[in-house]
Amino acid sequence: MNNLFTYGIDEYPALMDSLGQPTFRAGQLARWLWQRDAAGYDAMTDLPKELRARLASAAPLTRAHVATRQVARDGTRKYLLAFADGVSVECVGIPGRDGRLTVCVSTQAGCALGCVFCATGQGGLTRDLLPGEIAEQAVVVGRDFQRRVSHVVTMGQGEPFLNYDATLLGLRIINATDGLGVGARHITLSTAGIIAGIERLANEPEQFTLAVSLHSAIQTQRDELMPGLRGQSLERLHTALAQYYEHTHRRPSLEYTLIARQSDTDAQLDALADFARSLGAHVNLILLNKMPANTNPIGDDAPQRPVGTPQRSTYIPLSENHANEICARLRTAGVEATLRASRGADIDAACGQLAAR
Repeated sequence: MNNLFTYGIDEYPALMDSLGQPTFRAGQLARWLWQRDAAGYDAMTDLPKELRARLASAAPLTRAHVATRQVARDGTRKYLLAFADGVSVECVGIPGRDGRLTVCVSTQAGCALGCVFCATGQGGLTRDLLPGEIAEQAVVVGRDFQRRVSHVVTMGQGEPFLNYDATLLGLRIINATDGLGVGARHITLSTAGIIAGIERLANEPEQFTLAVSLHSAIQTQRDELMPGLRGQSLERLHTALAQYYEHTHRRPSLEYTLIARQSDTDAQLDALADFARSLGAHVNLILLNKMPANTNPIGDDAPQRPVGTPQRSTYIPLSENHANEICARLRTAGVEATLRASRGADIDAACGQLAAR
């Protein structure tokens, strides 16, 4: 039996058809679920009572429970959400001074890639998230802020392109008129660099923004930092990104974590500049955030990081002054670059800190 969160919003008409209902019921269901934040079918009062009973049997609906909520000094909020099967993920709400509200959503519970500077990767992968579970994170954050969600990024837990179909269906719920109505260009798909996913995204109709976590443009160093991607060569990644731009006319951005003596050497920065400049890509520089304590899984169910992944990161962050110097150096080399402001680090809500604790 599927629960309702198994379905994408475009699949609601087929669900209604299977129950002998007219197509317009699909729009009613979507609006109750994603715009009115109905707690369950009983609240959907313009659906016939018999239909609500049949939906409860055919596609049960259980909303996520907010297990914990933390508020950072800068106003960022982090949520630990528990789903019906007991699996938990974290998501983050980031308010902007201009009224914007960005939600950082997770696409998997955990992650199998084992990036050495990321708390999520140290805990292994528990399971993929369903489309509705991905979209519901934005609903929860918008409800708590009492503000419309304006931007969504898939920079939470998990690798979106290793859960490609569910991620796209979830983002379509967020984008849909009967869903959350977030513009496609305000939705960023962030990947560690799964080439097959980049190639698929190039052929999707939506104009989602693509961000790629590069972290090193030297193969041996990238393999050390991102052991789960050792089969994905930088040469093939570059080709895929060039083809993506040629097909979509949308420039990807490159995410690059600054780590002392690892990603700030002359050789590393020259390689980064060459890689980015040849693609016309924008580089987002990210200060390394501390690894939260207790990031390793407890129990027998959480599988498993790539062999050889260290348990805890011992890498050293750069100072903000040094990071700004690197940003200026890249600009001088003809690369668009910005230093991303770190938000929510005091509650372990910044890049690389989500661990569903």
